[in-house]
Amino acid sequence: MNLPALRGHNAALVLDLLRTAGDGGISRLELAERTGLTPQAVSKITARLRTEGLAAEAGRRASTGGKPRTLLRLVPEAGHAIGLHLDRDELTAVLVDLTGHVVAERRAPLDFAAGAEAVVDVAVEVVRDLALGGVTSPGPPAPGLLGVGIALPGPLDHASGVLHRVTGFPAWDGFALRDAFGGRLGLPVVVDKDTNAAALGLALGGVAESFAYLHLGTGLGAGLVLGGGLYRGARTGAGEFGHQVVQLDGPPCECGARGCIEALCLAAVARGDLDEAARVLGAGAGNLVSLLDIDLVLLGGRAVLADEERFVRGVRSVVTARTRRGGGNPEVPVAVASGGERAVAEGAAQLLLAPLFGRADVAFSVGRG
Repeated sequence: MNLPALRGHNAALVLDLLRTAGDGGISRLELAERTGLTPQAVSKITARLRTEGLAAEAGRRASTGGKPRTLLRLVPEAGHAIGLHLDRDELTAVLVDLTGHVVAERRAPLDFAAGAEAVVDVAVEVVRDLALGGVTSPGPPAPGLLGVGIALPGPLDHASGVLHRVTGFPAWDGFALRDAFGGRLGLPVVVDKDTNAAALGLALGGVAESFAYLHLGTGLGAGLVLGGGLYRGARTGAGEFGHQVVQLDGPPCECGARGCIEALCLAAVARGDLDEAARVLGAGAGNLVSLLDIDLVLLGGRAVLADEERFVRGVRSVVTARTRRGGGNPEVPVAVASGGERAVAEGAAQLLLAPLFGRADVAFSVGRG
């Protein structure tokens, strides 16, 4: 997508204010006041945004003096992004507009055991179908397609888009997923862990300055937001929450260790003992709360969504007991994350949208990225 009006940081700030103003719009004077830019600079930026079709008039507002002020708004349908969640057995893809609103969705079965190339084949066809038929079916490609954000289980290198040893699928180690998709689609591609993508979407929604998103589905991982920014770590390896050992002589985990929280949780889920799964998950959540002094614990993933109340109750009980023993604040909230089954895919789309609106500080500022 050719967006010359978005090349500068100032333009991104203006665009973000247009986005948050909604359909009611915002005046150029208010844009100048909130950004600290001169009225002349704002006029130039908004003129370019209108030329690009990204901004439009939203009516007029009576002024306290002089002529009525013209209001401007974002044009959501001027651009789109695709968010792709690759789980070990299922694919979820969403097409979102510039506000992050989902305008189309696709799902398909997936099999990581078939190998990386086979998974890419399936996913590329879904993306092509969504891009061509997401807005009108059949119809032209979605206007202003910015690219594809891909989220999947880690570990992986976010900066290079190269996968490491995906738990249970060692053959994926070293696969250049970003380049494989980019070469096939001819679009910009960003790759991140599923937990990071979901946490990013939540952070942009302003849920808390510091929180952990715990995802229990076909595996278990965490997305960490610290001080308002997504934390990936110096080598993009943060959040491998599921592979902390809590039982030295516990059952073997597919990562090669024994007694990992992931192995214990998944085993409990498989035998239908969700109370035990929640208790183990709570133990890990308590570790994070004590170690990082976070404000909030959010839960997601298909196992949690199957019985939200049981998981919230069980995790909260363990976290509260843990913080009380440590003399800390017992009121660390535990809740189910918003977004449901689409949370990861929608977050993946935000990997592309966030920088356009000057929100790269949330997406990329903490750790390397």
